[in-house]
Amino acid sequence: MDLVNVALNESVATVTLNDPAKRNAVTLEMCDQLTSVFDDLEANDDIKAIVVTGAAPAFCAGADLSHLGDSAEDGLLAIYEGFLRVGRSPLPTIAAVNGAAVGAGMNLALICDVRLAGSSARFDDRFLQLGIHPGGGHTWMFQNICGPQATAAAVLFSQVLDGAEAARVGLAYQVYEDDELLPAAQAMAATTAAVPRDLIIKTKQSIGDIRWVTSQTAAVNHELGPQAWSTRQPVFAEKLAKLKAKISKS
Repeated sequence: MDLVNVALNESVATVTLNDPAKRNAVTLEMCDQLTSVFDDLEANDDIKAIVVTGAAPAFCAGADLSHLGDSAEDGLLAIYEGFLRVGRSPLPTIAAVNGAAVGAGMNLALICDVRLAGSSARFDDRFLQLGIHPGGGHTWMFQNICGPQATAAAVLFSQVLDGAEAARVGLAYQVYEDDELLPAAQAMAATTAAVPRDLIIKTKQSIGDIRWVTSQTAAVNHELGPQAWSTRQPVFAEKLAKLKAKISKS
């Protein structure tokens, strides 16, 4: 069985974790398939954005920790490789969280660029409840998105966030009814269709890198090179020519 399904619609790929009987729990086989899927999508020049979701009723119930093996460190890194591969993608990613996102499943949502939540979404940290320390960069990602207080509430005090609460603390960008969630995520992803792929990739890279910049002056300098590069591209010349023609007619 394919544990990861892919649907292509013009410039948008929808990647669905597909093991609903196990609530899409992450296994080593699923990690391998997810890696292969992202390799193929990134090699396809037509794809400009990726939506990640789960086969109902869950988004992802976390990692199947029975796959740890003899070395806990190696086993954990192997089981986390699935969502870490998603995080390494140069293409923009949207998590359409349509149910429970638990533990490593929550990491999969956190590592995407944008999170949209359905009415059935549940962001459930659950590491401590399972007697295990958070991993996979969980607390770093959570704090960078929501700050230390929301992170502590979820991690230390087991607060489960539904879609509305996730949006309130900044974990989710928007909330939709379940039947509207995936179309909304795909529509958002499709807004990249008219943008050159290399410009999308450079801009996503800048968004990721800029978090380490500590001053406005440094930020200006950081963005200067990529912005100057974009002014030399054909798409900018075309849009500038249209703007000048419009101005000359007015």
